[in-house]
Amino acid sequence: MKELKCRDAGFDCDAVVRGDTVDEVMAQAGPHAKEVHGVDVTPEMHRQLATLVRDA
Repeated sequence: MKELKCRDAGFDCDAVVRGDTVDEVMAQAGPHAKEVHGVDVTPEMHRQLATLVRDA
């Protein structure tokens, strides 16, 4: 299991996105960023966020 913590990405948010792979996590992180934070994840941001995905 992999996870990305919103706080690790610099947001004041307790959300944690989880998935079996980095790709699964990132597929959920993009919509969360848009819906909750009003941020469109660019390809560059996607690459940077993917580096923050850790083993859960």
